[in-house]
Amino acid sequence: MPRPWGHALAAVLLLLGAMPLLAQTPLTLQLKWSHGFQFAGYYAAQEKGFYREAGFEVKLLEARPGLNVVAEVSSGRADFGVGTSGLLMARQAGEPVVVLAAIFQHSPLVLIARQDAYLQSIHDLVGRRVMIEPGSDELLAYLRRERIPLDSLTRVEHSFEPEDLISGKVDAISAYSSNEPYALDKAGMNYHVFTPRSAGIDFYGDNLFTSENRVKYSPELVRAFREASLRGWRYAMDHPEEVAALIHSRYSDAQPLDFYLFEARRMVPLVRPDLVEIGYMNPGRWQHIVDTYGDMGMLPRDFDFRGFLYAEGGAGDSEGLRLYLAAALGGLALVIAVATYIHRINRQLHRSVAEARLAAGELQASEEKYRVLTETMKDVVWTADADTLRFTYVSPSIERLRGYTVAEVLGSPIESAVKPSERNTLRSLVRQRSRAFRADPDGPPHFYTEVYEQPCKDGSSVWTEVVTTYGLHPRSGILEVHGVTRDITERRASQERITHMAEHDLLTDLPNRALVTDRLSLALATARRNRHRVALLYIDLDRFKPINDTYGHAVGDLLLQEAAARMRACVRESDTVGRFGGDEFVVLLPVVEGAVDALRVAEKIRAALGEPFLLAGLCLEVSSSIGVALYPEDGRDQEALLLSADRIMYEAKREGRDRVSMSAAG
Repeated sequence: MPRPWGHALAAVLLLLGAMPLLAQTPLTLQLKWSHGFQFAGYYAAQEKGFYREAGFEVKLLEARPGLNVVAEVSSGRADFGVGTSGLLMARQAGEPVVVLAAIFQHSPLVLIARQDAYLQSIHDLVGRRVMIEPGSDELLAYLRRERIPLDSLTRVEHSFEPEDLISGKVDAISAYSSNEPYALDKAGMNYHVFTPRSAGIDFYGDNLFTSENRVKYSPELVRAFREASLRGWRYAMDHPEEVAALIHSRYSDAQPLDFYLFEARRMVPLVRPDLVEIGYMNPGRWQHIVDTYGDMGMLPRDFDFRGFLYAEGGAGDSEGLRLYLAAALGGLALVIAVATYIHRINRQLHRSVAEARLAAGELQASEEKYRVLTETMKDVVWTADADTLRFTYVSPSIERLRGYTVAEVLGSPIESAVKPSERNTLRSLVRQRSRAFRADPDGPPHFYTEVYEQPCKDGSSVWTEVVTTYGLHPRSGILEVHGVTRDITERRASQERITHMAEHDLLTDLPNRALVTDRLSLALATARRNRHRVALLYIDLDRFKPINDTYGHAVGDLLLQEAAARMRACVRESDTVGRFGGDEFVVLLPVVEGAVDALRVAEKIRAALGEPFLLAGLCLEVSSSIGVALYPEDGRDQEALLLSADRIMYEAKREGRDRVSMSAAG
């Protein structure tokens, strides 16, 4: 029988033999733009020696106009690259790209347009000269969602120079909200910023990626490069002034130091290092990105992106967590196997007292090591009888997790560890998996993962992830459930925050377009079933732009926040007030008796918004134009109803503003 330590020694020797080669490994990282704080983490990893410590000599290459970063990595001209969510389209087109980490939790990619009398909304870009960089698929999705055909734009190759917008060579450019506004502000230019987030498109940005072959054939290299890069990013976000100065002195002095500091400040709310571990990727959010592209016809609706997300040792990666817990359970099984083996040797060598004592000492040391491991680890390791469904072992960490002592838990039913509403399901799962194990006891082990809200002794609860497997006790032959329970309260809270941010407007915390349309779709389905009316109010603030231009965006933002609060106070808890972007709001009334009810709410909102706003020592006045559309009279689906409400609102503006309008059908 092979000795485990023999394999471990061989692995160590192999690793030591590979280290000189690894220390000389040259690598290339292809950036997607010119040098700037946008890539701060990679500069920090280079200059602070994190790459050298990992054994790499790394070249950081700027992009040039027209460069396709995906092609550079796929062809092998670059080992790693920085790309947008458009990597999904590349994957679907057959490019074997794998995303290693997401740096921006919210993509900074926007469209910036010149501000003139004929260009006031994104729809006014039709027929204009627009520069859109390669890989900006989320901007293309944004245009499609706004029903702007791509062939209606005059596309110009991106020059990466804001001066082309300032001089009027083009009318709009794709840009980063953390970058180009600096030059435009310095030039004193008035401009519009159109962000995909206003249309409910909130994607990851600046994703570190590589090729599938690199992950497959050089897994340790990929892991080490990713860890060194993320280490650099953590350093850069903790020391922005130092890294900005480093970029200015060693990589590009084309911009003043103040520019890189501006970029660093603008990146904080996009990277969100205070809320999310840098590099974290949520598979569920990637699925949302896939679904959005699918809705726009840019990806197949059933697109399978398995293999697209890096899963070997990725921070916060659920597959890596499963492998870790699987290894812990495997170690538990290994300890039991070793104990059984030593016991057999003791019986065979009972005539050799000296050898028996040596084996007993080894067994005691092994058991002591296991005891120390289970008693000091944060996770709870436990076993239960699969037939009686009662705990037979639980590690002391149960008291830190749920407040119960080991004595209080031992012998108690495992169903007591979950909420009453989940107990029947838990019993059924254990019975079902026990039958599956007994039908094929020699098959490969199966690991099962569930999430439970477990009750604590003090009456509170804790969210946990529980990984279980099944096996026979080596001596008694009793079928046991082996489990590891982990506290995921913080991770769950972080995921809930991310989900909330993806569905709500950051300024007003109102539902954004995506969430409002979801609720509208549900309201219409209910209305069809119950035969009642739905009302949709489209609201635009009159005379808001002069306030924004005169007193600045900070005052304008305060006014929008106060307007949102006033509108919320005018509706029921079951109604929805949402912001579609700029000074446009929508109110969904999922159940109304008729037009009179909808008009009453609309007039209440119009009156509330007509009251003076006392903000920042100023007394400001605006009014509102409100269009009211009813289901089914003005539309039988969400798209038709939204278009009707928008059209009626513009009729109210043409009729003199500060009024509520309804169609003749309503």
